[in-house]
Amino acid sequence: MDVYSGWKQPSWMVDSKRMRMTLNLPWLLSALTLLHLTIQAHSLKRGAAQDLKCTTKNMHVWDCTWSASAGVSPGTVKEVCIKDRLNSCHRLESTNIKIAALSPGDHEVTINYLNGFQNKFTLNEKDVSLIPDTPESLNLSADFSTSTLHLRWNDRGSAFPYPSNATWEIKVLQNPSMEPVKLVSFNTTLSGQDIVHHWNWTSDLPLQCAPHSVGIRWYIDHHRFSGYKVWSDWSLLKNISWTPNSETNVFPQDKVILAGSDITFCCVSQTKVLSGQIGRTFCPLIHLYGENVAIRIQNISVSENSGTNVVFTTEDNVYGTVVFAGYPPDVPQKLNCETHDFKEIICSWNPGRPTGLVGPRNTDYTLSESISGKSVAFKRFETLTNESYRLAFQMLPGQEIHNFTLTGRNPLGHAESAIFINITERVVPHVPVSLRVKDINSTVVALSWHLPGNFAKINLLCQVQICKASSEQEVRNATIKGAEGSSYLVAVDKLNPYTLYTFRVRCSTETFWKWSKWSNEKRHLTMEAIPSRGPDTWREWSSDGKNLIIYWKPLPINEANGKILSYNVSCSSNEETQSLSEILDPQHKAEIQLEKNDYIISVVAKNSAGSSPPSKIASMEIPNDDILVEQAVGMGKRIFLSWHPDPNMTCDYVIKWCNSSRSEPCLMDWIKVPSNSTETIIESDQFQPGVRYNFYLYGCTNQGYQLLRSIIGYIEELAPIVAPNFTVEDTSADSILVKWEDIPVEELRGFLRGYLFYFQKGERDTPKTRTFETGHSDIKLKNITDISQKTLRIADLQGKTSYHLVLRAYTHGGLGPEKSMFVVTKENSVGLIIAILIPVAVAVIVGVVTSILCYRKREWIKETFYPDIPNPENCKALQFQKSICEGSSALKTLEMNPCTPNNVEVLESRSIVPKIEDTEIISPVAERPGECSEADPENHVVVSYCPPIIEEEISNPAADEAGGTSQVVYIDVQSMYQPQAKPEEEQGIDPGVVAGYKPQMRLPINSAVEDTTAEDEADKTAGYRPQANVNTWNLVSPDSPRSTDSNSEIVSFGSPCSINSRQFLIPPKDEDSPKSNGGGWSFTNFFQNKPND
Repeated sequence: MDVYSGWKQPSWMVDSKRMRMTLNLPWLLSALTLLHLTIQAHSLKRGAAQDLKCTTKNMHVWDCTWSASAGVSPGTVKEVCIKDRLNSCHRLESTNIKIAALSPGDHEVTINYLNGFQNKFTLNEKDVSLIPDTPESLNLSADFSTSTLHLRWNDRGSAFPYPSNATWEIKVLQNPSMEPVKLVSFNTTLSGQDIVHHWNWTSDLPLQCAPHSVGIRWYIDHHRFSGYKVWSDWSLLKNISWTPNSETNVFPQDKVILAGSDITFCCVSQTKVLSGQIGRTFCPLIHLYGENVAIRIQNISVSENSGTNVVFTTEDNVYGTVVFAGYPPDVPQKLNCETHDFKEIICSWNPGRPTGLVGPRNTDYTLSESISGKSVAFKRFETLTNESYRLAFQMLPGQEIHNFTLTGRNPLGHAESAIFINITERVVPHVPVSLRVKDINSTVVALSWHLPGNFAKINLLCQVQICKASSEQEVRNATIKGAEGSSYLVAVDKLNPYTLYTFRVRCSTETFWKWSKWSNEKRHLTMEAIPSRGPDTWREWSSDGKNLIIYWKPLPINEANGKILSYNVSCSSNEETQSLSEILDPQHKAEIQLEKNDYIISVVAKNSAGSSPPSKIASMEIPNDDILVEQAVGMGKRIFLSWHPDPNMTCDYVIKWCNSSRSEPCLMDWIKVPSNSTETIIESDQFQPGVRYNFYLYGCTNQGYQLLRSIIGYIEELAPIVAPNFTVEDTSADSILVKWEDIPVEELRGFLRGYLFYFQKGERDTPKTRTFETGHSDIKLKNITDISQKTLRIADLQGKTSYHLVLRAYTHGGLGPEKSMFVVTKENSVGLIIAILIPVAVAVIVGVVTSILCYRKREWIKETFYPDIPNPENCKALQFQKSICEGSSALKTLEMNPCTPNNVEVLESRSIVPKIEDTEIISPVAERPGECSEADPENHVVVSYCPPIIEEEISNPAADEAGGTSQVVYIDVQSMYQPQAKPEEEQGIDPGVVAGYKPQMRLPINSAVEDTTAEDEADKTAGYRPQANVNTWNLVSPDSPRSTDSNSEIVSFGSPCSINSRQFLIPPKDEDSPKSNGGGWSFTNFFQNKPND
């Protein structure tokens, strides 16, 4: 930074400026312009100096320079004078002067020229710039294996006042582009002496990949210098380049790098590089210069043991290197140092986190002891990363205190751990060897063993472990005076006779640090002793009561005190003592024939050491009639029993049990409990779930044993395995009576709690679609909790219905299987009778009601369904007015004369269906005596009758054309009924013979036209047939205009109704039509009123 000094202007100019500052702006600008021109002219006149500048390099000498004014040559300077200073004037001929540093404050400097000109100015330290000399680098070197630059330079501190603070700035440039890749600054203190400084820098890019240059500059800060501090110029660049020793190389080679860091690999090549990769991952290429390229790997992962390959592929070849990424050593963990024999110290540690580096790059450990100054290096024999390392350090005689430092190093760093110990407090003896056991007696043995090491100065604390078969371990401690390489002996007492023991030993020191490992086990059987007690005995009388069976249990091994060889059984009473022969083991039962007297039974066990005390039991059993059978259920393989205390029981209580399915005498096992006990838990491996056991509690008195309680129980209840067998005892129309049997105890497998009885409607052949569940509404369930109940009557059933019955037993263990049966109830006779009587009664009631209604409504019914037939005598349908008939000869008046039939023939037909009787009137004119005489007298009655006959001839053109006349005979109808005729007889009667009136009840209303055959038959018939030819009916009245105006001469007067009928007459049927029934019963006859009623 350049600082220029200024000269001091005259005061009058300053005053002039201040005066003019108060004027307005235009005038001020004009005045300033004029003033500037005046000053320029005055300066040229006097030759004033310009651009005065002072600098210093070491704060001791100031170097001042200035530029001469225009018109003054540089060599015309005469002298420079500094006021208030000895030898203040300095002769010179140039515009540059070096003067000693001035004191703080303003100093007047005068420059005199040879031409008489003079220039004065004020100089102050604040106007001086401190610009140190350019630093010079002494040396720049490179470590290409680590890509590190080393820079050395001298600070020249002796040239500056001290202490002064120096700030250095170093830049690293990468050639050939000269791009700055690193700029670093740091501070030092100048001490008044020349000091050589060092600076190291490691490049991310290997130094082989590109040339590097280094420059340096600095500035100085001194607290007493108030001028400007300015950076020095950069030093000349120092260059570092690598000379390739082959055509192509990849750098760095075999680099060891911290895992997780970044690294750059470059390829120096004369040919084009196509790709670069690390492992199997391709990386983008970074162009350096020429054909040189690089790849950048970020957050590199831990390499495999063989390292990670870095490969560059060129146009003509493949080149590469290997990188090893890992971690520096971890601080050794769990560093521990101890001794086994006071000859050497064993230090062990855990290396901590694996470094990921193996082989020559692995971690090397060194153990150093600072007091003795000795160290030992760790020899690695294995390559495991998680192993616990051990290192032996030889002890020095008499040294107990040790200060150890363990250091681990690898190419990425180092770590250390320290420990301070007193070795006498860290003793772990070796494993005891040569363990021996020797008998002293049946309860005491002596143990001896050998312990390597020099323990003469300390006491040993040893433990003896004693193990018995199927029992807990016992450990005993023993303190022993230490010795050097000696054997040790200890006595072990309170052992059991004839017992197999296992012994082993371990030791430590009295101050205790750690136990040694256990020695090998030593098995030993102690000596025998006499049995400590007699066997546990019990007795049972045989089923016939003549023999007493004595049972005893084998003594436990800890009470037998040896191998039991035999048993002696004897019995005694007041009169005699009976001894039986010796019973060899393993038999544990004897049978004695005794009377039921009071005997004392004794049992003695023998082994090789002697006989046990006798076990005695009384043979007599005190009766007790007040015994109730109780129930109990256990849990697991045990059952709990309790009882009330009995002061009469002086000996003990005995509980025996057996399987209830076994025959008497029943004995499975027994136990004895003290007389002051009121409860016990019976446990046996022989207990099985679902098996009933009988338990008997006996109390002991001086006279013998008395049965106190009898209990049946299960260890665990299970569900029955069979269903109860049940049968049907009785059935009725609405109930079923069933009966079942008990389930055997062996198959019940628990206490019976009840029965479940299901029933529902169901057929035997119907497939079973669902099981019995109480959730279904059609299934009925009965829970029978009274287990003494063996019958059940099911009521409220339906008659003649099939029912499905199911019976199941259950215990607390669950439901047993089911047994089912199908039963059909009997038919309900009362219901059948009711089912018959109800329809009959309903029919009778309906008939009675209908009859009453018909009787009360008979007139209405008659008029509605069968009205009265009008009397032909009262019919005036055939009466014509006389005035009408007088005018025409063709019209004749029909007059009805009384006529009494002389012959009535009644025919009876044998038709099954009742027929209406027809009465046939035969005219005398049509009568044929010959034919009439042929009739069967049984079938008809002929009544002779001679009526008056009125014969009139009516001209009929049709008839005249036929050549004949028509004769009309009018007769009176006496009756419309005639007797029934048999079908055979009716078929024999000639229709032409029988003539008369035919009723038309069964004829249709609309008549069809008769054929000629019917007309011929009608002509043969005598009697009243006005309606025979329906085509000639005139449906209008005779006196109607239509009738009178008709031009037809052939007109049949009358009505389509019969004289006595309101209905249409039936036209005659042809021969193929069935004949009308002449008589019989019909529904219409039921309501018909006959004439003359």
